[in-house]
Amino acid sequence: MNLTGRIEHRDLGTGAWVLVTDAGETYELRQAPAALKQAGQRVQVTGEIQENVMTLAMSGPVLAVQSFEPLAD
Repeated sequence: MNLTGRIEHRDLGTGAWVLVTDAGETYELRQAPAALKQAGQRVQVTGEIQENVMTLAMSGPVLAVQSFEPLAD
């Protein structure tokens, strides 16, 4: 699955990095590399929804990151 949007950090639970898509959907990022964890960064993320995973932040479906590409604003 490919999604495009902006990275945000949410202070829920122990803290979570999320992708807010251009369509307004929120996905909690799992296995995100350090370079992806930059609030405000616009990116295209490739990943897979993890149906069997729950988190303390519960910020949306959990997306296991496979790769990402920074995009120009």
